[in-house]
Amino acid sequence: MEWFGKARDWAAAARGRLYAAPATPFDSAGRARPEFAESYFRALVEGGADGLAIAAHTGRGPHLSARVRAELIGVARRVGAATVAGIANADEVRPAAEAGAEAVLVFPVPGDAGSVRRHLDLLWEAGGLPLVGFDLYTAPYSDEAFAAVVGHPAVAAVKLALLSDAIACQDRIALVREHGKLAVTGEDRMFGASLTWGAEAALVGVAAAAVGVTRAVLDTFTGNDLPAFLEATRRLDALAATTFREPMDGYVQRMAWIAGAEGLLPTELLTDPYAPALPDDEQARVLAVHRSVTADQSPVRTS
Repeated sequence: MEWFGKARDWAAAARGRLYAAPATPFDSAGRARPEFAESYFRALVEGGADGLAIAAHTGRGPHLSARVRAELIGVARRVGAATVAGIANADEVRPAAEAGAEAVLVFPVPGDAGSVRRHLDLLWEAGGLPLVGFDLYTAPYSDEAFAAVVGHPAVAAVKLALLSDAIACQDRIALVREHGKLAVTGEDRMFGASLTWGAEAALVGVAAAAVGVTRAVLDTFTGNDLPAFLEATRRLDALAATTFREPMDGYVQRMAWIAGAEGLLPTELLTDPYAPALPDDEQARVLAVHRSVTADQSPVRTS
């Protein structure tokens, strides 16, 4: 089936973009505070993000109310960011569209190919926004269900976030490209490699802070400068290795600490209420690596 023109147009515009997935500001009581997000979101855009993925996993999207999600989308639009909204259910699509989202990142749902296809139908019908499939390491699609995602006419792109399965990532990027869709890397631990495998855009939590470190990898890759690409990849790999590690879901808290160290969020808004227990020395270790990879770094922009 021919894919919808709106999805095709979104994919063409998103090619080459870096979507940062920001953390949601939470206070010490665990309350989302979207009213404090604007300076943070603006800094990510000024630091190199082309767009923002609001209410993605990094932003604890499944835990956010419709009101908070809409407010965060509105903030992202005010700072001039191309905006994708993380959603799980059809009733979340229209409010996201009305708030200004240009596409929706579809959290994976369990089921066979038929049920996945019906779910995507409902999402498209609910708001008419292009869909970005999400193959997440905590709930990876079967081969048949993934083929249903890639083949759906409303799916403009697929974000791969398989964490450590390099073979599956390569194979699925190839399948996305065979269908003419946009392969989006969400591979924080295989970022540079996933670009060489054919990913043509990025949507990553590792860009929730220190966004220039991620931007440099994209720019040097497209700029055909191998030594600079290898050095930029080394820096990003070092940052990702200290933030995306067991317990893996602690990465949101680790990235929030980095955002605080960079002055993107105040100390009182660095709590991730859904974080697993982390060692007492974790924050110091994360920030030491952050300092080492950002020392003497200058932005590299080729376009």
